[in-house]
Amino acid sequence: MKGLGELERTVMEILWAREDAGHGAATARDVSRALAGDRDLAHTTVMTVLDRLAKKGFLERERDGRAWRYSPSASREGYVAELMLGALNETGDRDAALAHFVRSVSDDEAAVIREALLGLTRKEPPA
Repeated sequence: MKGLGELERTVMEILWAREDAGHGAATARDVSRALAGDRDLAHTTVMTVLDRLAKKGFLERERDGRAWRYSPSASREGYVAELMLGALNETGDRDAALAHFVRSVSDDEAAVIREALLGLTRKEPPA
């Protein structure tokens, strides 16, 4: 999965935050309103970014009357995990890169990794 541009990332953050707050899919108007405090963008620009994100597979969309409603295809955590796996694929030595990564995490993060690995060995999905 490819990375996102700055505006695309901002739009995705808005949609992920809505999802985290339990709100449903958003229209382009909803996203425009959420962006209004930070950026002065034309509504058509927001519509274009949403359409582009949908075509790239980052968003799902469904018709709601004359408008589209957009929701993230994957969670923020899923997106970040894909970025991490993509970066890992760029190295010639995955084992060395993983070992270096694990040595660089905090004790709390190491505990999360340990728990996820234990979940895998117990055939339980990681939390």
